[in-house]
Amino acid sequence: MELRHLRYFVAVAEEGSFNRAAERLHIQQPPLGQQIRDLEYELGVQLFDRSPRSVALNSSGELFLEEARDILRRAQLAVDNVRRFSKGESGRLSVGFTSSASLHVLAPQFLQQFRRAFPLAEIVVEESETYELILALQQQRIDVALLHIDAKRFPELTARALSEEDMLVAVPRSHPYAKAEDKPMTLDMLHGVDMVVYRRTDGPGIFERLTETFRSAGVTPRIVDEVSRIIAAINLVAGGRGLTVVPASMRVLHQESVVYRPLLPGELPPLPLYVAHRADARLALIRNFIDLTEKIAFSSSGTGEVART
Repeated sequence: MELRHLRYFVAVAEEGSFNRAAERLHIQQPPLGQQIRDLEYELGVQLFDRSPRSVALNSSGELFLEEARDILRRAQLAVDNVRRFSKGESGRLSVGFTSSASLHVLAPQFLQQFRRAFPLAEIVVEESETYELILALQQQRIDVALLHIDAKRFPELTARALSEEDMLVAVPRSHPYAKAEDKPMTLDMLHGVDMVVYRRTDGPGIFERLTETFRSAGVTPRIVDEVSRIIAAINLVAGGRGLTVVPASMRVLHQESVVYRPLLPGELPPLPLYVAHRADARLALIRNFIDLTEKIAFSSSGTGEVART
């Protein structure tokens, strides 16, 4: 039995005529009649009561009509689903964010506009540390990650820069540096100052870049605490433990107890935001998400280049 047999049967049942059903199906009447007889022979059941002038479903045909319609509906649904999946309009997408990337001004736009553009797709979001997201991409546990490091340095991964943001110095409001909060600072002002750093020993992150810049500038802060997450560092700053350097997107945190001072232009390079994925990713849904993030970021820049935030 083939799907066309079911389509032919449904057409005859609904039209109540072989001639009208043949016209509807754009085939000749004799082949249609033969197809219906073949179907009945395969089933071992008569589906129609026939007379010289009409054809009508019998009780067996009425039962089979319900089943045939359901099979055809589910077959068409399967076709529609696989086509939507192939186009990247449906499926499940897992996106990882670092804590700093999750606070980036573009992050909610990525999620909102993706859901609006692809309402049939399921998007799952998780937050973790840079190294853990890199590992999750390599092991195919997530599909895409928003990071502050270029993942192309890792085997099997690739990345595209979407945006850049300035780095700020987070200062406890009780600290002398907090008094001139709008005045730009220099790196030299951090030499010998109590600082909280956030870095991982098992992988790269934002502070890896900062450490290299400090070393090149001959600046040696006094490290009073070392934590693995940037939000933990800001919490310690809020408690008066010391200073830290953070992306501008983090200034929304603890504003009542932390002053975020800018640095002089050129003191630190801007921090890029990357969208990273496996280089061999072929899933259309992944491609659609990446394309959308690039479109949003570049339209935000107003120049068609990497956006500055």
